[in-house]
Amino acid sequence: MVNITRAADLTMVGANGGAWVAPVGTPALTSPLDQPTDPWAALGAISDDGLVNGWDEDSQEFTPWGLTSPFRTQITKSVRTFSATMWETSRTSVMSLHYRLDEADLTPDVGGITKFAETASPVPDRRAFWFIVLDGESARGFYVPQGEISDRSDVTYKQDEMSGFEWTITTYPDAAGNTVYHVDKLPITPADPAS
Repeated sequence: MVNITRAADLTMVGANGGAWVAPVGTPALTSPLDQPTDPWAALGAISDDGLVNGWDEDSQEFTPWGLTSPFRTQITKSVRTFSATMWETSRTSVMSLHYRLDEADLTPDVGGITKFAETASPVPDRRAFWFIVLDGESARGFYVPQGEISDRSDVTYKQDEMSGFEWTITTYPDAAGNTVYHVDKLPITPADPAS
């Protein structure tokens, strides 16, 4: 009889979490339990769809003449993304990211009015991102040294729906060639007696 062990505390439900943004070059936090401080800026409330960590990979298979199964596969594309919908439209960092503006361009006047224009020729807008996912004693952190919003969904304004900014953030490699750094805090479980 095979002894199968299951540890429910090693499963993860995205019960809560958060997102922050900072200039490229801002170092990662050392723990997903640390509170981000300046220059990290909170992106505020995220919709109940949570955070999606996506993978987009392509590969090329090589099958030798006379065989029907490949004997080598070469990865030709490997992209990591993060997707979420930001609900807090009053956050300067959210508006700055969505419209590719410097936060200084969103400073309200003495009457509290903010004015800005959207350009027809946007330029790249890479920033550092920090995402956390929380579930009881478990915490998972994702540090993106260089990321950029690569896809923006339509923003809907209607009575029975929360308006939000739905983004896909594409990660880019840093000087070390890495796109995402993982920092996890998982419960310590007793060793499997069968091992």
